[in-house]
Amino acid sequence: MRVLAAMSGGVDSAVAAARMAEAGHDVVGVHLALSRNPQSYRSGARGCCTIEDSRDARRAADVIGIPFYIWDLAERFHADVVEDFVSEYAAGRTPNPCLRCNEKVKFSAVLERALALEFDAVATGHYARIVDTPSGRELHRAVDPAKDQSYVLGVLTQAQLKHAFFPLGDTVKTEVREEAERRGLSVAAKPDSHDICFIADGNTPGFLSEHLGEAPGDIVDAQGNKLGEHKGTHGFTVGQRKGLRIGTPAADGKPRFVLDISPVDRTVTVGSRDELAVSRLTASKPRWCGPAPTSELQVKAQLRAHGEEVAVTARIEGDLVSVDFDEPTSAVAPGQAVVLYDGTRVIGSATIDTVSRTAAQHV
Repeated sequence: MRVLAAMSGGVDSAVAAARMAEAGHDVVGVHLALSRNPQSYRSGARGCCTIEDSRDARRAADVIGIPFYIWDLAERFHADVVEDFVSEYAAGRTPNPCLRCNEKVKFSAVLERALALEFDAVATGHYARIVDTPSGRELHRAVDPAKDQSYVLGVLTQAQLKHAFFPLGDTVKTEVREEAERRGLSVAAKPDSHDICFIADGNTPGFLSEHLGEAPGDIVDAQGNKLGEHKGTHGFTVGQRKGLRIGTPAADGKPRFVLDISPVDRTVTVGSRDELAVSRLTASKPRWCGPAPTSELQVKAQLRAHGEEVAVTARIEGDLVSVDFDEPTSAVAPGQAVVLYDGTRVIGSATIDTVSRTAAQHV
């Protein structure tokens, strides 16, 4: 097969490309240039879209012995990922830019271009597994639970999975680094990327303030009592505990958490850990990895990229998904993705719109 290997400059994508080439495929390496101004993205090891990364990817391709190119997708990345990130926070939601990048850039723009250039598939260094079945391809969790990235891949459709390879899904990270060392890849000991690649200094509140400006408002409790002030709702996320800067301590002396964010009236509502508990959510814009479910499902759900899965009952009605938790769960925020699992198999994902808090049902 003719395979396009997306090479980020890290150890995972380098080993993935090497495995595809060793398997006998006709492999071409591609690094995605995602910054309109390369100096605005991190230049150290903590980023994932840096100038150093492109050089590391090229060196890895040379060692593997495959052609290498750089594709400029900066405008697409800015529109679909960066601007989406800013607008979601402005609306009081909590987005996941890595998930959006997989959906809009790596497995939409890149795959579309690859197919147009007569490649058969795209291979990446994501930790997830694809299982071929008589009814189609299935997306499953990786063997290494600490590195599993199936959550951020839950946006992939069956049509995209048909043209995808994740060569590392059956391998743990320590073995990947050992293999990279054996293959002579200089990225064998390169640190994993962290944080958001397009925020140069890692300061998300500062980045958002620069783009959205200050919009002062009140911090209140669930009863509407004013507890403090803030400089912008975009500086908060649901479930946040630190950095609230509330002068008045809670009556019981326990920490407060962000319960709700309302950009319209510039209000941030805080409360106790118990008030943070959610019993139900609704979500929209579903993306199914296979046929869309048509009945009630007793499955597991994951709500954050590194969160634990919880038991739920999911109901799908067209483009709307409602999820009831078997046990109340915390820190569920609009804008996040809810990804549904049947065992290790990813059913699909949807974007959280609303939540129903357990405490509110007892008022």
